[in-house]
Amino acid sequence: MPTLTKLFSMQEAAEHNSKDDCWVVINGKVYDVTSYMDEHPGGDDVFLDTKGKDAQEEFEEAGHSQDARDLMEKFCLGELDPSAATIREPEIPSNKADIVQKIKDLPTQYWAVPGALVGIAVIVGFLYLRK
Repeated sequence: MPTLTKLFSMQEAAEHNSKDDCWVVINGKVYDVTSYMDEHPGGDDVFLDTKGKDAQEEFEEAGHSQDARDLMEKFCLGELDPSAATIREPEIPSNKADIVQKIKDLPTQYWAVPGALVGIAVIVGFLYLRK
């Protein structure tokens, strides 16, 4: 007899993305890891960074032990609904106007050092030519 599990959409899982309410999708299964975040050896950021996608690749790259895999099962809420639409990856702007706007939006602290260097170079050049 097949086991009935609750189905979740990726959108629904992605909505639970805070330290107080965090769900993670790994290999098509949905886990509520809220109570485990403080105990996780890799910190809570690794959970929060996987919003809106299946984190199977990140999970495997971390080299989790069999004990970690067994522990996961107690946090399992259900499975990802294969018929539900997935969340699209954000588009990266490629036109020049967006790039120029991003440069304009940089804080002045990033421009302070180069600006100071140019100012010093102008003053030194002026003093050198004056002699």
